[in-house]
Amino acid sequence: MTAMAREQGRKVVAQNRKARYDYHVEDTYEAGLVLTGTEVKSLRAGRASLVDGFAEVEGGEIWLRGVHIPEYTQGTWTNHEPRRARKLLLHRLEIERLSARAAERGLTIVPLSLYFKDGRAKVEIALARGKKSYDKRQALAEKQAKRETQRELGRRTKGRTA
Repeated sequence: MTAMAREQGRKVVAQNRKARYDYHVEDTYEAGLVLTGTEVKSLRAGRASLVDGFAEVEGGEIWLRGVHIPEYTQGTWTNHEPRRARKLLLHRLEIERLSARAAERGLTIVPLSLYFKDGRAKVEIALARGKKSYDKRQALAEKQAKRETQRELGRRTKGRTA
C-alpha cells in the first residue's frame, strides 16, 4: 500500500476583495481553522464566501463568524451549518495582542482570504480600520489615475515600436 502524496503549496479557495476597499489593513495574521469533514470537502470543491465575515475574541478564543461555506452536495445528515461560528487556531500571545488592539476604537478583525497551505485549511485575517466614504472615493480616484498613466505609457511605447 503506497502513502498518499501530501498536498504542497498554497491553493486559494476564497478572497475578500471588498475588505481591502472597505478597510485600511494594519496587520495580518495566518490562522488555522477548526472544521468538520463536510466543510473541508466543500472547501476543496472551491466553494466559500468571506463577504460578511468577521472575527471576534470571546473567552480567550478567537471565532470566525459570518463566513459562508455551503453544504457539501454529497453530504448526508452529517452535513454542517453553512454560517456557523468556526474556531480559529492562533498562539495565545497572538490572540491577546489581537484582542487588545481590536478593543481600540474603530478596529475590527476581518478575513482576507481562505486557502489550503500544504493540505491544511488556513485563513488570513487582518486587523483593520474602517474607511470613511471620502477615503473610498480618494482610493478609487488614485486607482483610476494610476490606470490612466499606465495606459498612456503603454500607448507611447507601442507607438514608437510600430
